[in-house]
Amino acid sequence: MKKLITTILGVLFVACVFAQSNEQIVGKWKTIDDETGEAKSIVEVFKKADGKYYGKISELLMKPENDKCVQCKDDRKNKPLLGLEIIRGLSKSGKEFTGGTITDPKNGKSYKCTITRDGDKLNVRGYVGFSLIGRTQTWQAVK
Repeated sequence: MKKLITTILGVLFVACVFAQSNEQIVGKWKTIDDETGEAKSIVEVFKKADGKYYGKISELLMKPENDKCVQCKDDRKNKPLLGLEIIRGLSKSGKEFTGGTITDPKNGKSYKCTITRDGDKLNVRGYVGFSLIGRTQTWQAVK
């Protein structure tokens, strides 16, 4: 009986750990250019002390037209793209991360953001107003 209970608890523990890891977004992710289909940058997603999730460009894989966020309208204006925080203030809500913003450094616009994880991919949705009006990019895990 002890072995059965121990086995059941072990299986439940492994299942819980696996489920949590599938929902986790912390790590490095390769972004893909919508127009060319080529890898554009590496974004590092991390959790700050406030318990929210943020993401910054840690590597540029394509040479951008401009290496600064000249179109940004906030504290990121004219900041270098490398190290630029493009995701801000996401909170975990069930299986998704939401409530924050994502900034497109190409045009400087910020959008509401929702991220869900699907195995080794992130579905990153930026939108204005309602989630139905927006665009989703798929980012790939960097191994």
